[in-house]
Amino acid sequence: MRILVVGGSGLIGAHVVDVLRERGHEVTTVARSAQPGVDHLLDMEVASADELRKMLIGHDGVVYAARTDEQRALRKPIHPQFRRDIVEPVVRLFAAAREEGLTRGVVMGSYYTYWDRLHPELRLTERHTYIRCRVEQALEAREAAGPGLPVAVLELPFVFGRAGDRLPNWAPALDGWARSRSPLLAPTGGTAVTSARAVAEVAADALEQGSGEDIPVADENLRWGEMLERIATAAGRPRKARRLPAAVVRTALKLGGGLQALGRKESGVNPSHLADVLLADLFIEPASGRPLDAAIRETFEERPASAATSSPG
Repeated sequence: MRILVVGGSGLIGAHVVDVLRERGHEVTTVARSAQPGVDHLLDMEVASADELRKMLIGHDGVVYAARTDEQRALRKPIHPQFRRDIVEPVVRLFAAAREEGLTRGVVMGSYYTYWDRLHPELRLTERHTYIRCRVEQALEAREAAGPGLPVAVLELPFVFGRAGDRLPNWAPALDGWARSRSPLLAPTGGTAVTSARAVAEVAADALEQGSGEDIPVADENLRWGEMLERIATAAGRPRKARRLPAAVVRTALKLGGGLQALGRKESGVNPSHLADVLLADLFIEPASGRPLDAAIRETFEERPASAATSSPG
């Protein structure tokens, strides 16, 4: 098959490109900035239908691996901007893909949509604009694609790994903490985790099978304390994590949400309602059981100070 990978210069996109080529598929890459291996430069937020169709000509499938920062605080109302970042580029892409006769697609989504299906009582789409837009992204991408173009949505948790100097965007803050002499403090609860390589293999499987399913991806389910301890060990500063009381977590997050509100700002994941998520077991069952030690080590191993993080293009 011939596959177009949007965000092919990022951590996950780069692994998708590698896995597809290992399996004998032809790959074309798209990104916002010039980097080795990028075939087309295009800002998906402003790309026209004609530009997208020209890129898609001759392809069998497309992978959307670009991302947005759910934590950035914007002036209210934030939903229109998040739709421009998350939803509208995907709708245009898959509408163009349908017109060009593509037969399969994959979107890199979020495990928050998995949790929204499992736990409607948390009111995640009502309370968190980022999660609302992820749900809208999946629904509207499939509507734009139509019945002849199945779109698989990979619901991704924390992703470990490295592609050259490209790392998870959340890694630098935890890296600095893990290497410091500060104590590790972790709330109750935990999260599913996976590796960029595992995500790429699931994406390739979905393309080859022409899947149109929601696919939660997890290799392990870890308590927050266990995850921090493994990161600290990989960073060369092993120590035990201490329990952070739930009341402290709730108070701190509500304070953060209040400060945002005073500034008439809001982030995609609203701190005022984040405690219910952070203190829960955000686990995906069943997890694959694939070992993550190597991916954790390569994310937090010692590296030159000049090494930089990279977002998907």
